[in-house]
Amino acid sequence: MKTYFQKPTEVSRNWYLIDAKDQIVGKVALKAATLLRGKGKVIFTPNVDTGDNVIIVNASKAIFSGKKEFQKRYSTYSGYIGGQKNYTPQKIRLKRPTFIIEHAVRGMIPHNRLGRKIYTKLHVYEGAEHPHTAQKPIPISID
Repeated sequence: MKTYFQKPTEVSRNWYLIDAKDQIVGKVALKAATLLRGKGKVIFTPNVDTGDNVIIVNASKAIFSGKKEFQKRYSTYSGYIGGQKNYTPQKIRLKRPTFIIEHAVRGMIPHNRLGRKIYTKLHVYEGAEHPHTAQKPIPISID
């Protein structure tokens, strides 16, 4: 029996909808990363983008377990002396609520060319509305 390698032109993609309201950020990100990568498919090939499109709604209502909401730190660096800034999730939610989930998912997919291509199929929205109703996304529950 020969090993089958999936060709990029033969991949069929579905759209999935994840509601992050009152869900733990890490669990939402894990489910999204698995769907984006295509790990649950029989045709999974590590060097080919076999994943699906994922829509995450209510990103601003996702929660952290424990005290991470106040103790976790996200850092940025401008490149200048004294240009390093640290932010808590509580402060980030005020400016850009989708960043927390985007950052978590980005950390769970490969950090290379293929990972950048996979990341473009992630669509995160702050509220319950999204412009992808024409794609008829399949709702996924996090359990």
